[in-house]
Amino acid sequence: MQGRFIVFEGIDGAGKSTQISLLEKSLVKKGRKVFVTCEPTPSVTGGILRDALNSNYKRTQTELAAMFLADRVYHNVNENCGIKQALERGFDVICDRYYYSSCAYQGMDTDLDWVMNMNINCPDIQKPDLCIFLDLDAEKSKERIDSARATVEIFEDSIQKLNTIRNKFFDVFKKLEGENIAIIDASGTVEEVSSLIEEAVERIM
Repeated sequence: MQGRFIVFEGIDGAGKSTQISLLEKSLVKKGRKVFVTCEPTPSVTGGILRDALNSNYKRTQTELAAMFLADRVYHNVNENCGIKQALERGFDVICDRYYYSSCAYQGMDTDLDWVMNMNINCPDIQKPDLCIFLDLDAEKSKERIDSARATVEIFEDSIQKLNTIRNKFFDVFKKLEGENIAIIDASGTVEEVSSLIEEAVERIM
């Protein structure tokens, strides 16, 4: 049986890591096989991307968009740990960030339609069965980031930037009306948010 492909999105600090872990445990408890992954990947390209995000090397947003695309293709087709292989083997794949992030983050400073088209229309990039967007206001997000991390990435350094990214996500979602996107209020307790996520996931199982 083909597995389900679930993507988690949201601005930094929205709680993706916590909720991914809870969903994984819930699905395993129900007897399902689960593969948890993330972007950037551990590939060479993924390493270059992480260096850029941590300000070790400066890259233009067009460079980042193209590198994320290359990393995403690898993420899908890799024969040892790729998304497509895991789905075909019956694993539910949970991915922390996907092409929605490329569109929102790189779409701020380069051509949004170009970023969207090369991701959505790439034949080697799998479309998710469900995208869960954890929605949190920028002020709360910045509070969580500052309390949890000693350093911040290039997109986390101001409330204004986080708010711009949040708004850009909604611009992207409007252009993707045919996709299954669940917008979850991430301001509640961990348990409240987890319950809303499980309801959304149950609908695709």
